[in-house]
Amino acid sequence: MLKHSLFRKKSIQQIQSDVENGFGDGEKTHSLVKTLSVFDLTMFGIAAVVGAGIFSTIGNAAHSGGPAVALLFVFTAIACGFSVLCYAEFASLIPVSGSAYTYAYAAFGELFAWIIGWGLIMEYAVGNIVVAISWSDYFTSLLAGYGIQFPDYLSMDYFTAAQAATKVEAELAHGLTLEELKKNLDFASLLNAYETWNHAPVIAGVRLICDLPAFFINAVITAIVYVGIKESRVTTNIMVLLKVGVVILVVVLGAFYVNPSNWSPFAPNGLSGVMQGVSAVFFAYIGFDAISTTAEECKDAQRDLPRGMIYSLLICTLLYIAVALVLTGMSSYKLLNVGDPLAFVFGPEGVNLQWVSGIIALSAVIAMASVMLVFQLGQPRIWMAISRDGLLPKRFAEIHPRFKTPSFSTILTGLIVGIPSLFANITVVTDLTSIGTLFAFLLVSGGVMVLEKSEPLAERRFKIPFVNSKYWVPLMVALIWGSVAVLNPEGMQEFFTLKLGDESLWTQLGQRIPLATYGIGTIVLAYYCYTREFSLIPALAVLSVGYLMTELGSANWIRFAIWLVVGLCIYFLYGYRKSKLNHISAN
Repeated sequence: MLKHSLFRKKSIQQIQSDVENGFGDGEKTHSLVKTLSVFDLTMFGIAAVVGAGIFSTIGNAAHSGGPAVALLFVFTAIACGFSVLCYAEFASLIPVSGSAYTYAYAAFGELFAWIIGWGLIMEYAVGNIVVAISWSDYFTSLLAGYGIQFPDYLSMDYFTAAQAATKVEAELAHGLTLEELKKNLDFASLLNAYETWNHAPVIAGVRLICDLPAFFINAVITAIVYVGIKESRVTTNIMVLLKVGVVILVVVLGAFYVNPSNWSPFAPNGLSGVMQGVSAVFFAYIGFDAISTTAEECKDAQRDLPRGMIYSLLICTLLYIAVALVLTGMSSYKLLNVGDPLAFVFGPEGVNLQWVSGIIALSAVIAMASVMLVFQLGQPRIWMAISRDGLLPKRFAEIHPRFKTPSFSTILTGLIVGIPSLFANITVVTDLTSIGTLFAFLLVSGGVMVLEKSEPLAERRFKIPFVNSKYWVPLMVALIWGSVAVLNPEGMQEFFTLKLGDESLWTQLGQRIPLATYGIGTIVLAYYCYTREFSLIPALAVLSVGYLMTELGSANWIRFAIWLVVGLCIYFLYGYRKSKLNHISAN
């Protein structure tokens, strides 16, 4: 009985019927407003994707991979493109809010649906904490450029300042002086945080240190999302047009200052150097799936959602490649390991066009805000879909009678993002967010393969072109691992050899688990593609996304596993007992 309930699926017809009947909503007359066009959906996708990646992390990726980082954007876009096509087919098949959670419910059953729904919290809510903190950094830097100094103790998180104070005081206790520490560049950021700690006001014995701008932008974005989808649409469209205009300006103007000699060597650190930036680069692409959470607010979801996803991915990929080539053409890749590479190449250290640097700084602030808006829009709709199925309390599915938005879920999302962004310093969330998103991509891609066999006659207004994977996937898997064994035998030998040294055996095993799991997974996929004759494109999505997951490191996998364990505890303590499917079975 338990197994049957855990993996019981919802049919496509039942999912659509639940939405039409207001299943899980206390007031069935309250429904979302259908107002989004394909243009709006494309703007949402660009808003989510063109953000910190193009204004910040592209510099670190270029420093590692050189000009060849442009190829990394191509590879990542192809890998995401396979997944986008899978999302597009699902969106045309099941045009309701819920994104990967709803798709997994139809393909794999309730337990997997809950797991992916819980994992998506890392993409939307937890990921937005980092975006809010990054926005604060850009905003205060912008103010400083105009001579306005925002108080440090109101623009830094408490734990960063406290940790810096502990480390600096430890060095002072060992006999060093502040003057000596200031001469050491490694202590520059620590000393800034230490000064903040010492100059912060003390109230009731506690130092007042918080990131007020991060909390402020989260409150503004939450208010816009709460008031309505029309207001969110208009705000997003304006911000996207502004930031895309600036990116085009950077590309066109920067092209006149490109020195082709900077493109040589094209890949100075080889393939491994290029792939070092995969986490940061992929983090830039994760937003397109947020479009699918607005399905019930689209004028024609089955037609427009696939188009919006594909258009936004193509446009963003072209922008990223163009910026990468111009950036590495204007400056040596060795100098690009900075937080604001675009402003750097146009600043005094580059071509010295200060007015362009000012525009870029303003555009970065707008870009980060637009990313927050789309993610803040997506999370409440995920919770709304989960609540409809009874896995969360009914309040999560409440629709505001006037604004027609998931009111309670929107406010809760604002609190979950706002409070940690005010105080916390979360440095590992980029990788955690990537793992959660990649896991969603993996299940969505696998779900397409499952439903093409179990629901072959279901209406699909967008269908992935079918190419039989029976021979292609086994051949690809054999070529991949065969070429690794032939071209990199030392690496293969090192992988299978455990060494006694500084790292424990458990640590070494943990580092090998992601790649070993991927290797076994590719063999299993090849077997099923041969025996079941699945479609090639979803299979390629599984292969490429699975590989990207191995690049994120074992430490992030451990954190992700802990996150999933917490989610499973919540499911078995509440969701499993309250599931609407269990009630249907009982009746």
